[in-house]
Amino acid sequence: MRNIHGWDGSIDAAYCPVGAALPTVVIMTKQTSLTVHQTARPNGFPTAGNFTFVEAPVPSPGPGTALVENLYWSVDPYHREMMDGDFALHAPLEGRTLGRVVASRDPGLREGDLVLHREGWRTHSLVTAAASRRLTEHPGVPLSAYLSVLGGTGLSAYVGLTRIAKLQPGEDLFISAAAGGVGTAAGRFARLLGAGRMVGSAGSARKVAHLVERVGFDAAFDYHDGPVGELLAKAAPDGVDVVLDGVGGDHLEAAIGAAREHGRIAWVGAVAQYHSLDTPPPAPRNLFTMVDKSIRLEGFLVRNHRDAQEELEDFAVPHIRDGRLPLDETVVTGFEHIVAAFLGMLRGENTGKMLVARPS
Repeated sequence: MRNIHGWDGSIDAAYCPVGAALPTVVIMTKQTSLTVHQTARPNGFPTAGNFTFVEAPVPSPGPGTALVENLYWSVDPYHREMMDGDFALHAPLEGRTLGRVVASRDPGLREGDLVLHREGWRTHSLVTAAASRRLTEHPGVPLSAYLSVLGGTGLSAYVGLTRIAKLQPGEDLFISAAAGGVGTAAGRFARLLGAGRMVGSAGSARKVAHLVERVGFDAAFDYHDGPVGELLAKAAPDGVDVVLDGVGGDHLEAAIGAAREHGRIAWVGAVAQYHSLDTPPPAPRNLFTMVDKSIRLEGFLVRNHRDAQEELEDFAVPHIRDGRLPLDETVVTGFEHIVAAFLGMLRGENTGKMLVARPS
């Protein structure tokens, strides 16, 4: 599945609710670049008013740097965490980005090279070979895949399943936030790895249907429909062996309750508390159940597992080429819509990985 949106007004209601303040957008020429700055700390859920677009001349590379014209931008849940203090105000934001070198004074990068870097949220970036990764383009693999199933999103899913939880063929699995970028990648990967019964949680009936009808889940539920623990117990009455959790809070509590003896929980995120860091949800009330059932819970950061990148590509690329690994992506066209896409992702309006694309 690959939803591609322009900005013709057809999805304005989805990404720009009536009454929402919009950041100032500058129309860019070929001689100028646009950069997004955060201008204020959010109070709860962020708004478009927390950002502004800054126009400037396209920078020229100095010695040891290369100029990259960016093609795809990733908007991710972790950006919300960073807005509370990690991002400097009135400065360019960082983010995973895919672009092509258009001028270089770095011997490690040549014009035409496709690179991944973190100098994102801008149309043009100055990068170095040391702080970017030059890609080998795989025939038959769309460029967007390098930011979705082959990027940090897919690597998080792959590492969580294979290194942290060590999923084995035939084992039953629960994935929270299963219709998001990491969740859909994990579901696709798990099915290819031979998982048994797969259960997922999502935020709407439409997403539940997508998980069951397209991604390969055996069951899924809308977490708005009742207590998550009860919904998971109904969907997986015999329990599960492995959990990949990106939500925390009541989802983690439900996962502990559903895990079988010697179950493994890979904890990759806590979206339940991203908008309320001052009052995070209470810790799972059933923590001691982990002792009773000898459950292992392990959190991880994908940046500590970069050495798994080649392994991920060896696994995933053949399946992308033969169609067994479809790309679950929601792609918004136009850098000027990156803030709206980010806020839409936080509201759960995407299915699969949310990306922003430069117009072709």
